[in-house]
Amino acid sequence: MFNFQVLKTHNKSRRGVITTAHGKIQTPAFMPVGTYGSVKAMLPEQVDETGADIILSNTYHLMLRPGEELIAKMGGLHKFMNWDKPILTDSGGFQVMSLANLRKVEEQGVAFRSPFDGSSYFLTPEKATYIQYLLGSTITMAFDECLEFPASYERSNESMELSMRWAERSRNSFIKRAGYGQFGIMQGGVYDDLRQISAKQLVDMDFEGYAIGGLAVGEGQEIMFKTLDTATSYLPDHKPKYLMGVGKPDDIIGAVARGVDMFDCVLPTRSGRNGQAFTKQGAINIRNAKYKEDPAPIEEDCACYTCKNFSKSYIHHLVRVKEITGSILMTWHNLHYFQDLMHRIRTYIEKGKDFDFTA
Repeated sequence: MFNFQVLKTHNKSRRGVITTAHGKIQTPAFMPVGTYGSVKAMLPEQVDETGADIILSNTYHLMLRPGEELIAKMGGLHKFMNWDKPILTDSGGFQVMSLANLRKVEEQGVAFRSPFDGSSYFLTPEKATYIQYLLGSTITMAFDECLEFPASYERSNESMELSMRWAERSRNSFIKRAGYGQFGIMQGGVYDDLRQISAKQLVDMDFEGYAIGGLAVGEGQEIMFKTLDTATSYLPDHKPKYLMGVGKPDDIIGAVARGVDMFDCVLPTRSGRNGQAFTKQGAINIRNAKYKEDPAPIEEDCACYTCKNFSKSYIHHLVRVKEITGSILMTWHNLHYFQDLMHRIRTYIEKGKDFDFTA
């Protein structure tokens, strides 16, 4: 069975575990992003070594290349990419939104042109759900319209209502199997009453979990936290709550304190490839000249493969000469850092302590 169990609470923070067909997910959890079925610059066993219980892949990108039918023919996404732990697939709503001039939103779905070869596609809630079924996604996301920021109340209401109609169609087309789940996505922009209406409609559809969408789109941390202060309370406590596209370490800490259980973001991998490393003392740019002769690891007490074996001087050299090994080592450290952050957060909740550390 797909099941979520809350093991411990501290104020609004929750320590739990999600049981799925592909294993358990310790929460609060951070999902590394493997858009095309691969976490950039990392092998699956390396991602596993960092402590990740689940990764995120993307329906939109996989349907364009190499195509869901091919992946199904190869045995599904888990076998295709050699990852036997849970996989959550985004429905593609965010990517379709970002196409701007290449898309047209209709009641039935979204017509868009591929940015790669210009070919035409029409993505509906039913189609997005079925693609995720062919991929073998452990957690399927409902298809929604991801709203731009800022947006008026009228525009936010119109978009939310469309997303709720699409959510119902997504739910009706979801093929239930033991250990697999589908999450509905709350919308409503920055308007509390719209968030409450959206949540009520989604809860009535009885999804296995619920995501909070439409945030981390440029509104800033203060507005995001203000929205989360009430949004999480509108969702049932016996189901996981997932904040999409977040994020920065301090965003994660603040969101957990407001009741969020799951996160995803390209930040650790993208930053790693661009020379930024996360540490408990703050982010550093390994390209800086001061690291040219620094024999210390990126972080002294870090147990990741990178820090156990290489100096900042060596990684500085690799990144400056654009050696691919530099991207691998930086990404490895950052993914480990994010998983260690989640471990620290879970430990604090278990001990009933407030988050008195900075990320």
